[in-house]
Formats: sequence, structure tokens, C-alpha cells
Amino acid sequence: MSAPQPAVRIRVPATSANLGPAFDCAGLALSCWDEVDVAVTDGGLHVEVAGAGAGELPTDESHLVVQAFRAACAELGWTPPGLWLSARNGIPQGRGMGSSAAAVTAGVLAAWALCPGVPGVDDAAVLRLCSEIEGHPDNVAPCLLGGATLSWTTPAGARAERLLVDPRITPVLFVPVATLSTHLARGLLPAVVPHADAAHAAGRSALLVHALTRDPALLFEGTEDRLHQVQRAPAMPESAALLARLRDDGHAAVVSGAGPCVLTLAVLGHDEHAGDPASAAEVRALRSVTPAGWECRPMQVDAVGAVVASLGADHDAVSFGVPGTHR
Repeated sequence: MSAPQPAVRIRVPATSANLGPAFDCAGLALSCWDEVDVAVTDGGLHVEVAGAGAGELPTDESHLVVQAFRAACAELGWTPPGLWLSARNGIPQGRGMGSSAAAVTAGVLAAWALCPGVPGVDDAAVLRLCSEIEGHPDNVAPCLLGGATLSWTTPAGARAERLLVDPRITPVLFVPVATLSTHLARGLLPAVVPHADAAHAAGRSALLVHALTRDPALLFEGTEDRLHQVQRAPAMPESAALLARLRDDGHAAVVSGAGPCVLTLAVLGHDEHAGDPASAAEVRALRSVTPAGWECRPMQVDAVGAVVASLGADHDAVSFGVPGTHR
């Protein structure tokens, strides 16, 4: 079914949160996307889903994009008569790749873009609302802003700053068939941690920022973690084993978000990065240790983040970053 008019297309990237020691505050946008077309209708609700999650995700009011859209409409004081939504998902569900943050961001941005009388998308307000819905901003921030981000929460809501990632860094993601509930993974974390571990996390998080932006040679040390990965290992033993092997081999590997995906931050030479990263020696070495049933996916850092486009009468995106919308 084609979208009615007016309609918008929202493209949102996958994300990897924590990046080792920067628990609940650092994230990275990846070159894997969900794309959602949204339009206001005269009444009712129509939801269709293709790609990841098709046949599994709900197609009623409980769909997360719809829930986020409704929450944003309430924030804006707007009640649309009906809603039409078509999602084409590239982000796997329940793997630690920020699929829920992408859905929330898409829904909130769609409401902001379609609401009558709103001149454009307010990134700060969108970040605050998305973080409230998600519960924390570590995935929402890179999904919205792109690149690597640092995020934190103030009494006034979530805030974030975007970092310019060194272009030699190539994310390589190991994606299993198995999924893991973020709620379950969080339940394995202790209520308190030793002071030495907290100090270690603070120091490594600071080093991680320097490594991501200025000196990728320090990524291995900058991704050392004591706060959450070992504690969550019983829920994902295959991920823990792969992580240990990668780090034993000297790779800057971390659990992606709550897992079970494992992310390695490979550092390529300028010639390798300009060519096909999949053919680089380090990426080939990573492929060689991919567990049976897993997929090794070299990616790029998505430097743009979420994008809003208007849909023309032929239902093709006529422009990305149109005036008055995000980017």
C-alpha cells in the first residue's frame, strides 16, 4: 500500500552503546539502518513491517514506533486523526544494536516533522523525549546525532555531545543468531561496585574518547572494562568466549550494548580504509575467528545519524535534510 500525503521518511542507524568502560554514556552510530515512512490519515491505524522483525513485531498500537509517535504527539499537544506507517528494518532485534532506540527515534522524529505549525525538528527536545521513553540516552544520542556520542542526564533531561571519530577506525560487528533481553542483561549487574573498578572505568572512559578521536592505537586499552561485561557473561557464554579470544589476540573488542553482539574497533591504514575495508588484513583476521552460526559484518561509522525526508507524490524521498527538518 502506498503512503498517503503528506508523508515523511525517517532513516535511523543502528548503534552500539557502552564501547567497553563508558557504561550508559558512550555510543557509536553504525552503517545499518531502519527506514520508516509515516503519514497522517483521516482515521485508523495501518502498520506494515518488512525486513528484520517482519511477522514477529506487532502491527497495532503496541508497535514501538507508534508508541513513540503517540508520546511525541502528546508532547506537542497534537492529536492526528489516523496514522499510516511502513517500516523496512535492517537492524536486527535483540542483539545489542540499538533497535529499540532506532524505533523510538523514528517515531518521535516523525511526529515532530508532521505536526502542523512546528517549524522544524528540535534535536535537544527530541533527545530528551527519546531518552525518557528509552530510559537512558546512550543509544538514542548516536542514533539521532551520528558519529560517536557522549551522553548524560541532567535535572532538565538528557544531553549529548557528538565526537568526530578518527577515519581510520572501522567497526566490525559479530552478530549471532541468538538474542538477549536488555532487561535480563541489566538484571545481572551488581547494585554497587568496588571503588577500584569505578576508578578504572573513569580512567579508561577518558582514554577511550582520546583513542576514538585522536589516537586509535590506544583503543585496546581504552576499551578495557570491569563494570558490566564479565558480570553479564553467564547470559551470553558464546559472546564472552569470543570477546576473550579477540582481546587475547590484541583486538579492541567489546560487547555491543547489552549483547549478545560483539563489536571490534579495527584500525586500518589510509589505503585500506579508502579501498574495500572487508579486504583489509585485520578484517580478514577477524573473519577467520567468526564462530559457527555467527555473521561477521564490517561496517562504517554513520557520521550523519537520523535523517528526515519529505515524500513526493510518487512516494519517493525527494530530499534528505530538507529545510526545517533534522539535517
